[in-house]
Amino acid sequence: MKPARRPSNPLFSSGPCAKRPGWSLDSLDGALLGRSHRSKPGKAKLKEVIDLTRAVLAIPGDYRIGIVPASDTGAVEMALWNLLGARGVDMLAWESFGKEWVTDVTKQLKLPDVRLLQADYGKLPDLGQADFGRDVVFTWNGTTSGVRVPNGDWIPDDRQGLSICDATSAAFAMDIPWSKIDVATWSWQKVLGGEAAHGMLVLSPRAVERLESFQPDRPLPKIFRLTKGGKLIEGIFVGDTINTPSMLCVEDAIDGLRWALSIGGLQQLVRRSEQNLRIVAEWAEASPWAGFLATDPAIRSCTAICLRFTDPDVTALSADAQATFAKKLAALLETEEAAFDAGSYRDAPPGLRLWGGATVENEDMEAVLPWLDWAFATVKAELVK
Repeated sequence: MKPARRPSNPLFSSGPCAKRPGWSLDSLDGALLGRSHRSKPGKAKLKEVIDLTRAVLAIPGDYRIGIVPASDTGAVEMALWNLLGARGVDMLAWESFGKEWVTDVTKQLKLPDVRLLQADYGKLPDLGQADFGRDVVFTWNGTTSGVRVPNGDWIPDDRQGLSICDATSAAFAMDIPWSKIDVATWSWQKVLGGEAAHGMLVLSPRAVERLESFQPDRPLPKIFRLTKGGKLIEGIFVGDTINTPSMLCVEDAIDGLRWALSIGGLQQLVRRSEQNLRIVAEWAEASPWAGFLATDPAIRSCTAICLRFTDPDVTALSADAQATFAKKLAALLETEEAAFDAGSYRDAPPGLRLWGGATVENEDMEAVLPWLDWAFATVKAELVK
């Protein structure tokens, strides 16, 4: 039977993600609209984002934090274009976006010494094979595969190369050990439910040293330039952004960060997200038709929760037929206003993907699961007619 209760907030998109509980447009009343971002109050707003970010994530005081253009993609590419080439590079990829960074390094930068450590969707490459005598580029959490690294223990403290981490679906939902990270990036649109198009870039002292000692043999567009005259442009890391940010988005970022502190900071953000994963895991354990894309519980994401089909009648279908089945399932959930944007990523195996970040209430995650069962049974009934 069709479930009686819908999630209070049926937004399960993996980006842009659900706004924080209680959010409304009134939350943006303090936005500095119509003023220059380079004015004194404009810079103060941008600096507040940086300071609140440091406070919530407990980022060390000697790490730089900057607001940069073009979302997480811009932040990652800024790091790759500025930093890579001084050493060989190990690229770790196990989902769509990690593979994009491989394309950047091999086909755009065309670096001569690149090793690829790759795994299929639902798995991790052998992290022990990463050579930290070289630079290592990886995603902490694979948004399109539902796979995360279990911890930072595989990254040595005495590394010679840089660890460069795309953390866009991990920051604010997972405990990232900053001593293991030289570069981290993310976007506002993920765990705190901010608006899109702005990226965050975190640099360790080792990364700054690389920037100031290594001159890449390639042109750098203005929006990528982090140094001038061989020195870090410090203004970028105190709110003097490279290009013009949206002050409406800035206000929204401040609102999300203040909310994070109000509920107890990073510890509570992580708890909320991990509980969403536990809720789905308990359901999946008993489900006759669905399981995790990541079969190893130790590497399952608590934000991008990716599910695959296990029902024999569905798995017996061709890949194209399974993809069609998954689209019908996601469309039915949307029609019923039970779950929006719950389909798997276009390049991932057919299935469902539920965002479980900290802005998604645990009660809503519990409420959506009976709808998944109902929708699956409904679509399968059409299949076997």
